[in-house]
Amino acid sequence: MLRHYVVIGLSLFDLGVLAYFLVLNTLYLLFSVVALVRLSRHRRRWTSRELDTVVRSPATPGISLIVPAYNEEATICESVRALLLLNYPAFEVVVVNDGAKDRTMEVLAAGYTMQIAPAAYEQPISTQPVRAFYRSLQYPELVAIDKANGGKADAINAGINAAKFPLVCVIDADSLLEEHALSRAVLPFIEDPTTIAAGGIVRIVNSCDVDAGRVTAVRLPRHPLALFQVVEYLRAFLAGRVALSAANALLIISGAFGIFNREAVVNVGGFRVDTVGEDMEIVTRLHRVYRERRQPYRIVFQPDPVCWTEAPESRKMLGNQRNRWQRGTMQVLGYHLRMLLNPRYGSVGLFAMPYYLLFEAMGPIIEFVGFTVTIGAVAFGLLDVRFAELLFLAAIAYGAVISVAAVLLEEVSFRRYPHAHHLLVLAAVGIIENFGYRQLTTWWRLKGAWDFFRKKQGWGTMTRKGFAKR
Repeated sequence: MLRHYVVIGLSLFDLGVLAYFLVLNTLYLLFSVVALVRLSRHRRRWTSRELDTVVRSPATPGISLIVPAYNEEATICESVRALLLLNYPAFEVVVVNDGAKDRTMEVLAAGYTMQIAPAAYEQPISTQPVRAFYRSLQYPELVAIDKANGGKADAINAGINAAKFPLVCVIDADSLLEEHALSRAVLPFIEDPTTIAAGGIVRIVNSCDVDAGRVTAVRLPRHPLALFQVVEYLRAFLAGRVALSAANALLIISGAFGIFNREAVVNVGGFRVDTVGEDMEIVTRLHRVYRERRQPYRIVFQPDPVCWTEAPESRKMLGNQRNRWQRGTMQVLGYHLRMLLNPRYGSVGLFAMPYYLLFEAMGPIIEFVGFTVTIGAVAFGLLDVRFAELLFLAAIAYGAVISVAAVLLEEVSFRRYPHAHHLLVLAAVGIIENFGYRQLTTWWRLKGAWDFFRKKQGWGTMTRKGFAKR
């Protein structure tokens, strides 16, 4: 009799897990369909001539590019060079050295002939002390702030304080923007003055050729871990974020590349410094404050302004990154829990928050427990192996279809990878990732969830190789 109840309980549990995977992957399939429609419209929206008008117009809003830097001596000069070459009418580059332990500030100062200058600007957001303010003698649009260490969010806030333009663009120091990235990313602010934030797509630069801060040849990463991340990024950006943006329910703008209305960020208190998910937290807080104030606003994802970033190629660094992302997601959801299922917050409270709670925060726990219990139940003869196969198909095969769909979205929309064999490789990777890599990321995220409950802090270390040149 006990065995009978155990079998029933396990069957009900696995039905729940099966429903979880079916709902998750069906949502991603719907995201892909919505993204296909949105991307098709987006490509027809602005002609090259109209984009050129944006670049040349004196009415185009100026942008302050904020580059928080910590131990970035390997890439800082190359990154700044790329930013200085951007095709945009009015911008400045504000590098914030956040108490780096390497020679980031010295390398930057030597590379661009920078000298200490008086700093005369208001500081509406509190930050760690600023030790010095630098200006470049070669490039008037380049300034740098040397400050005590306070973390990435604190460095961003210091940059926002110093910014002189109405829009601020936050970009990682290890990333490269394409020449016309700003003119494309600023379009939502020009089209609709209620836009307060916009994010662009982030792509993997590993193994690409880079010269003078420009990606001159797009290649697939040679390292398998970086190659898996290419498919992950396509799935997250071209499917998930495009669809959520359509519903004004986008909860995250990548910390590697995002543009914000400076006044809006200052009015909500700047980036929060006590979280490792500062990019998601500021966006969620903007949603919350503007909906509470009943002010019209838009937070959008722009799929074609491209930021190239170096992806981790070691399991340790990638594991630290996914651990941090998981902790950040759970922290942010905890900070804004009152928004969950609250109709006051519209699509954010009724859809985005439940989605992130169930499929992002709780996802690794559900996946790990589901697979572990199923394998154990089959091994002890408590569950029909055919049901286990059905669960496998829902989790693995359906997931592979979604990954391949993301690759197809890339092909029909932007075609950044120039050769047909690139797409074939990515499609194959979208299938192969379900046999080992996905389980590995689930384990890293599970550890991140455990560290969240243990209240573990910290970012972990990231070592940069620099950009490949030919």
